[in-house]
Amino acid sequence: MSVPLGKWVSIHALRTGDRPALVDVETDTSITFRELDERTTRLASALRERGVAAGDRVAVCALNSPAMLEILFAVAKLDAVTVLINHRLTATEINFILADSGATLAFASTPLQEAVIAATAGTSVTETIPLLTAAERRAGAQSEFEQLIDSGDPGAPLPEVDPDSAALLMYTSGTTGKPKGAVLSHANLFWVSLYHNSMETGLSPRDRNIVVAPMFHVGGLAVYTLATLYWGGSNYILEAFAPATWAAAVEKYACTKAFAVPTMWTAILRSGELDAHDTSSLNVAITGGAPCPIPVIEGLKAKGMAFIEGFGMTETAAAASSLSSEFITTKAGSIGKPSPNVDFRVVDKQGRDVEGDTVGELILRGPSVFSGYWNRPDANAESFRDGWFFTGDLARIDADGFYFLVDRKKDMVISGGENVYPIEVEQVLHTHDGITDVSVIGTPHDYWGEAVTAIIVSGGASNSEDLAASLDKHARTHLAGFKVPRRYFVVEALPLTATGKVRKVELREWVKELTPIGEPQ
Repeated sequence: MSVPLGKWVSIHALRTGDRPALVDVETDTSITFRELDERTTRLASALRERGVAAGDRVAVCALNSPAMLEILFAVAKLDAVTVLINHRLTATEINFILADSGATLAFASTPLQEAVIAATAGTSVTETIPLLTAAERRAGAQSEFEQLIDSGDPGAPLPEVDPDSAALLMYTSGTTGKPKGAVLSHANLFWVSLYHNSMETGLSPRDRNIVVAPMFHVGGLAVYTLATLYWGGSNYILEAFAPATWAAAVEKYACTKAFAVPTMWTAILRSGELDAHDTSSLNVAITGGAPCPIPVIEGLKAKGMAFIEGFGMTETAAAASSLSSEFITTKAGSIGKPSPNVDFRVVDKQGRDVEGDTVGELILRGPSVFSGYWNRPDANAESFRDGWFFTGDLARIDADGFYFLVDRKKDMVISGGENVYPIEVEQVLHTHDGITDVSVIGTPHDYWGEAVTAIIVSGGASNSEDLAASLDKHARTHLAGFKVPRRYFVVEALPLTATGKVRKVELREWVKELTPIGEPQ
């Protein structure tokens, strides 16, 4: 039987109440499990006085802080639903999420307050409560959030919560079209946290997890952060990412677990901070959210890290499979094998299992898989069939039972009748010394239908025909001719979502205004 979110901290408050649950790295202060239990009960009581009832939605648009998790657990204790919002969105985008979710109350970090208040126009939000930034907390600024907690009753009666009721509403990144709200239940979060203990080295109350990925994303929230709290460990929370502050915190607090998206691991590796600080306490480093370039994986392994690549999505409460450090090199590019509580299949267009190493769509089911999209019966009908969630990811299974993501169905390039999977091309181009980042898309071509097109960040290399020729030669050494890019464009940086995924829709607009290097083929 699964345990609702609010009871996690109550259980540990009784068992190991003096153990740190949340540590604010920015101020070097901690909140024990006993304090966290009391504070979240007080906050739940105060929110109920503000009109929040079971089933209501409470929005949070904030920088990483202990307060984000306190709000999540307090709202869960009320059997209400937390809506986590990407703080990098515009007021228009935030407005859509507030209106779509029907949130009645919002929290926002002070630098985001103006945008969030503007975004409440025409929505059901009646109040926006500020959360202090790290700098404001260090300066001892007066906190309305602390006043709200102090106003609550520590002995307030709380409702019984059905583990199958909604706990979180998390909106997909919206790289195409309007984002959809994935409804995650208490049970979803329980099962995915339980699964983390079956991963390499597991989790225990002795673990110290460094939190740096944004918690408004399911990876930053569910991969180790919530799981660490479920298992009674401690989370060390940074407001924002910088390689130097991350490495210094790992060293200072002897952190044992770390999750980061590939762009973060790339920056950490290239910064030299792994040589400047002692990070040997880390027994697991995990990545996810997007494919990690193989050179980065190899570089981190060379630094002594037990590196795991995980696969998941908002709809699976993050982790659905993992590739252990044992196979990270020999099965490079694989998402590993499914978690013990998730079933995987690879099927054709008719929903039949494919044979051998054939490419098909990855579908899955299990207790950590979400129940559906908020108010989107059309999307649910399209995504769910006979109890299976159709991910939209193209995958194959090798002879050893390892799963490999080939690409998103919508990102596949069809050139001259041949299917080209951008991930495969990107992994090859990542190994070229002249570039630091790359994304591959399809662009219209009069003869081929679509041309395989690479948008690269050159890392200072000349935007010349010589670079294009060098990339072409490198690609032809490793790829069949129809997979080799026909056009190369150079940009200063790729447009990324907060989770490190490339906004390919935006790239397709960019290339209309750019001139390719070298001669188009």
